[in-house]
Order: sequence, then C-alpha cells, then structure tokens
Amino acid sequence: MLMYHSDLLKAAFEGSGYHLEIMSQSQGLKEEALRYISNDSCYPTVLIIGQVLRTLKSGLYPADRIAFMEPQAGGACRAGNIYQTIRRVLAKCGQEQIPVLSLNFMGQERQPGFRITPRLLSGAIAAVCCGDLCMSLYHQVSPYECQEGAAREVLRQLYAGLAERIRNHKGLWGENRRQLWRDIIRAFEEIPVKSGSRKMVGVAGEIYIKFSPLGNHGLERFLAGRNCRCRMGGFVNYAIYVMDSARTEYRMNHRFPVLTPVFDKILFFMKRLQRELYEEITRSGRFVAESLFDDMKKKAAELIGESCVTGDGWLVAAEAADAIEQGCKHILIVHPFGCLVSHICERGIVGNLRRRYPGVSIQSVEYDYDSSDTLRESRILLALGGK
Repeated sequence: MLMYHSDLLKAAFEGSGYHLEIMSQSQGLKEEALRYISNDSCYPTVLIIGQVLRTLKSGLYPADRIAFMEPQAGGACRAGNIYQTIRRVLAKCGQEQIPVLSLNFMGQERQPGFRITPRLLSGAIAAVCCGDLCMSLYHQVSPYECQEGAAREVLRQLYAGLAERIRNHKGLWGENRRQLWRDIIRAFEEIPVKSGSRKMVGVAGEIYIKFSPLGNHGLERFLAGRNCRCRMGGFVNYAIYVMDSARTEYRMNHRFPVLTPVFDKILFFMKRLQRELYEEITRSGRFVAESLFDDMKKKAAELIGESCVTGDGWLVAAEAADAIEQGCKHILIVHPFGCLVSHICERGIVGNLRRRYPGVSIQSVEYDYDSSDTLRESRILLALGGK
C-alpha cells in the first residue's frame, strides 16, 4: 500500500530478524480472488486475496517457510475482516498450516514467533517519517524538474542509504534524526527545477485506495501525465488519527480508564515527532508541510463531527480542507467499491466542502474491479476541467 515507505519498512523488519517481501503488484488479481471469495467483498479485500493466491502459486516461497502479514487498524471497516478471510482462503487451498500475522497495536490475533519489539517499532517509525518526507518532497519537485527522472533518481539513492541506516538502527534518534531529515531535504533542494504552473490536485480518501498504486490504478502517474501536481497527505497524520480514535473509544467504553495516561504519552510522542519533522520542512523556505494533527482536527470540526472515527472518518474532510487551503483547486476523494464507510463518510462531506470552499472542484471517485478505467478517468478529467 505504502509505495514511498515499503523499502524502508522492509529494512525495519530486516533489522529485527524478519525477511519481509511485498506481494505482487501485477494485474489480473481479481480473477484469482473471486474463485474463493464473494464478489461483494470490498475492492482492497479482492486485491489482497488475489495477491495471497498469486504468491502461493508463484512457487518462490515454500509453504513451510512463509507467513502472511496483514496490518489491521481495527474499527468497523470491513477490511478488518481481511485477516480472517485470508485464513479461510488458505484453508480452502489446503494450506491452513501457513501462519497469518496481524500487525496491530491492540494485541489482537497474537501469534507465537512474532512480536513488535521496541527496536522494530522505532525502526518502523523512522521508516514512516522518512517515507512521508520523501513523498512530500518528491510531489513538490518532480513536476518541475529540468531533467526528467531526476527526482526519481534522488529517491532511489536516498532509499539505499536510508534502508541501510534503518536496518542497522544507526543515526535515527536524537539530533541525528533532525540531521537525517535535513539531508533528505537538501538532496531535493539540489535538483534543478524550471518555472511553470501545474494544476495542484489534492488526493484524499480511504487509506488503501489513496496510497496504493495497485488500488488507485496508478492515479499519481495519470495525474503527472496531465500536467498536474499531486498533493497527498502523509501516513503520519493517519497513524496519529488511529491512536487518537483508539483513546477516545477506550475512554467511552471504560468506567475507570486507567490506561488513558499511556495513550496520552504515546500521542504526545507522535505529535512531537510530527512537529519536529514539519518544522524542518518549513525551515527550508522552499517546501510546504501539511498541517499538524491538532490543526487538521480543527479544520474538520466545521465539516463533520469529531466522533466520526469509523474508517478514515473526519480525517478525509481535514485532508481535503488542508489541501484546498494550501492552494489545490481540484480535490479527488477516492474510495473503493463495497466500502459502506466510505460511501457514508466520504461522499457525505462533499456537500459541506463545496459550500465551505466555493469555486473548488471536488469529485468523489470510486474504484472497482469491474468498472471501466475509461469511465473513471473521464470523471477525473471532468474534475480537472476537462484537460
């Protein structure tokens, strides 16, 4: 899902003794999946099950040396059932002995042989922060590069060095952390750029479809080919949103919420890390950071209730508002077919966004395994002004 973060997350796992592989991003996954699951499953479920089956059929990984890992954020989203769906599909294939690991911080579906250690967690946090930074700077530089592919080459070189540091767990914290971020920023500052205008397109929506090139059918590439500059909120704000929502739910469900201070400490650390990262981006004088989490929450307050935390909830409204206030005149709110949460929460905010920001083109775009790419791209082009 996280194209700009995957190599760095792999390094974090390798630094803790795990060999992590990202599953196939090839086409034709729906045909694999729909042999084993219902066609009313949400689109991310179809793609992920297709990836699992494609991986099994590849013959590259012996059945006694492999486990599948599925990140889970919890909540009422149907994607929270993907873990159980993978297990059922493996059983149907006669491979029920293959472990399925749930990557979450709520202690759900524990498995022997795998645990989130402080080393793994700190490496993953560094990977997410560096991935967010690289993604943001790449989006701000690549549309204006003098030499095509220069920003992509800088990304490649940075990832090689960053992966090595994360794998060995060196130079990631303290003042070294800020220096690392400054080095990344400097690398992008040195890319020669030319003047010119680009349509700024803000992309918000359901987390999988927003980030995954497989899920959004290469949306970022499509926009780049139409002389557009993509603006996409990072994963850090989503991670804080998930933890903040978990704290709210915990307080509501416990008469004596004794663990509240633990949630508070984690949130304090995450917000401080985000603030330091965004300070370095802003200090450059050339690049712009998205708003801090608390500011995002304020932006969403006039659009949707704070208690709307099912799925991506109010964060979608906040990301759309933040993109508009940073100059985006075109907003795409993307979501998958079969996602009831997205249909209610994401489409439901479009009217409020249009009333609050008149003159901004705001379009909801649905992704499905059966819908035509031509029809979907026509809707996107309509939102961009037909060009």
